[in-house]
Amino acid sequence: MDLLIKYFPELTPLQKERFAALYDLYADWNAKINVVSRKDFEQLYLRHVLHSLAIAKVCAFEVGARILDVGCGGGFPSVPLAILFPEAHFTAVDSIRKKITVVEGVASALGLKNIDPRCLRAETLTERYDYVVSRAVTAMPEFVQWVWDKLERGQHGTLPNGILYLKGGDLTEELAATNKKWERYAISDFFSEPFFETKQVVYTRK
Repeated sequence: MDLLIKYFPELTPLQKERFAALYDLYADWNAKINVVSRKDFEQLYLRHVLHSLAIAKVCAFEVGARILDVGCGGGFPSVPLAILFPEAHFTAVDSIRKKITVVEGVASALGLKNIDPRCLRAETLTERYDYVVSRAVTAMPEFVQWVWDKLERGQHGTLPNGILYLKGGDLTEELAATNKKWERYAISDFFSEPFFETKQVVYTRK
């Protein structure tokens, strides 16, 4: 929790309470359904919660913004973002039922009304969204193909509507293969911990 307060000092008492509750909630769920690797679990706030919140350092979502989290796993980045942006609406999708069960359980325990977990493949969605977020679910060309038609033009945050994707390593070839113009944000510019040295938020507008 100290990590979050270090980088997000403006958190409200309710947000602090919800973030603080995440450790025990995920520990409980992880004992039943392994969604966070045991190696990573002790570093939950660094490697999962704060990593998810790097998106918020790049783009702050407006009231009413519609955000789709594709391949949400146990709820990253959508659960931390939904706590941080309670007036935005998040749809968290994953094709693996047990992962969505975890997101449902965590959201329910936290009283998060602005997240809608769904067990399905993103390609089958018919709704449109302002932003798509994700954390390294597949190669970028394939990902863009899945979600591009789900995005609506406009601006419902500090950046125009588009894709905000958390990924590490050298992305030059992968991004070039999408035929989109990408902006890259080094997470180490926002967070000083060594874990973030090679990690980025990549963004393209619709």
